[in-house]
Amino acid sequence: MPNPDHGDRARPGRSLLPRSVSRHQVGVAAVTALAGLAYALLGLVQLRNNRATIFDLVIFDQTIRNYAEFRPPMSPALGAFHGTSLDYLQLAEHFSPILATLTPLYWIHDGPASLILAQSALFSLAIPPIWRFARRKLGTVPAYLVVASYATSTAIAQAAVFDFHEVAFVPVLTAVMIERFDAGKPFIGSLAAAGLLLVKEDMGLLVAGFGCFLLATRRFRPGIGFVVGGLGMIALTRGVFIPAAGGDPATFWAYNYLGRNVPEVLSTAVTNPGLVLHSLVNPPVKVATMLGLVAPVAFACLLSPLVLPAVPLILERMLSDRPFWWTNDFQYDAFVIVVVISAAVDGIARIQRWMDRRHRGHPPASVSRSTPLGLAWAALVCGISLALVPQNALGRLLQPAFYRADFDAVAAAEAAATIPSGVVVESVNNMGPALTRRATVVLWQPQSYRAAWVLANTERLAYPFASVDQQREKVAELVDSGYEIVYERDGYVVLHHPDGTNAKAQ
Repeated sequence: MPNPDHGDRARPGRSLLPRSVSRHQVGVAAVTALAGLAYALLGLVQLRNNRATIFDLVIFDQTIRNYAEFRPPMSPALGAFHGTSLDYLQLAEHFSPILATLTPLYWIHDGPASLILAQSALFSLAIPPIWRFARRKLGTVPAYLVVASYATSTAIAQAAVFDFHEVAFVPVLTAVMIERFDAGKPFIGSLAAAGLLLVKEDMGLLVAGFGCFLLATRRFRPGIGFVVGGLGMIALTRGVFIPAAGGDPATFWAYNYLGRNVPEVLSTAVTNPGLVLHSLVNPPVKVATMLGLVAPVAFACLLSPLVLPAVPLILERMLSDRPFWWTNDFQYDAFVIVVVISAAVDGIARIQRWMDRRHRGHPPASVSRSTPLGLAWAALVCGISLALVPQNALGRLLQPAFYRADFDAVAAAEAAATIPSGVVVESVNNMGPALTRRATVVLWQPQSYRAAWVLANTERLAYPFASVDQQREKVAELVDSGYEIVYERDGYVVLHHPDGTNAKAQ
């Protein structure tokens, strides 16, 4: 039987490949490269056409630039947004020290494009371990279909188009953790789990959930370790690391209607389960989002205890009072998509084993022979994912209009060129990435930062304003307070105040 970790060795005969390289290694590498190129094209076109944003691309650009220059990971954009100072640490908002591993990229090219390329590569690098896991469970052909469904999934597409986020590290680390434990190589899997704990403060929920899976499959010692380690890291980051960086762990507490802290929420769940269940499925967008995760895998993830790692993160989102956490429009589904797909693969494999036991005349499936059930399911989910591509962000790559610059592209470039280098500038959300390499960028918002330079827009709605009219009123307010308009075209307005303070937000 071929080794699923290495693929089929090249057979004797004429071949252009070295003997140590199998055709499947080449095949998986090709799928990985194509996926990475698609994600990179998506992100880079967004950046070129001024559709990327300060929140969140500039935040991470500032953070990693400071790492690269051997300074603390400060994000002035976050500091201004929170009404503090420009030396606000990114670690005070989210505990993501793993971002420091991207520092060498900024020694090569200092700019947000490096982050988009890094994220594209990280998303695509989850493909090899997913393929190995699926091949071991279902066979070779289904494995290719499974990775195609991952590569074209809405979860990854939406994350790839929405700038850069720390979630970039999660799919590959999760895939390695799952695949290595399944292969009986827990040491590497444990290292991947440790890496997850450095991605974000709530990744302890994912690790603890994986511990629950290990317990459910009678691997008690590592299971207990993962549960204790995951929950312990959450307590450590929220209770020690984030406060030490100057942050407030309560900033992202979104459950006050259930309780002021975790014990109170648990008490509410016991004493008033109806409230919790109602909150889980209302408003209906929550149900739509959850169905959007499990329906593309034909609900097969519900057949495996491997789905357990996804449950805490889904509950974290759906029980919150933050509407933007409830949708699949942003990066949040990417935190769990590998778990959902892997659990579905395992679920189908469990059904197949049950069928094999019922029909003992059938030999068990091997990596060189796909079972009819596994092949049919993998073809179905691959077809579903491909059918959904026109509706998700990857579908934009098929639309010529996506590549064309917007009508105001000339005005955007001229407005950016008006801003001097080395200054602090309040910028409309979509123009920050064009300025961040040469200026200190903070977000233009209703609560003015009083920077000397402001790049505004009075024609397009921009976060965090509620309306274009509010943006126009803000520009008028700035003019009344002494700012001078030095450039104006197609909605873009550049204002300058020689006495701008760059002080604490007012």
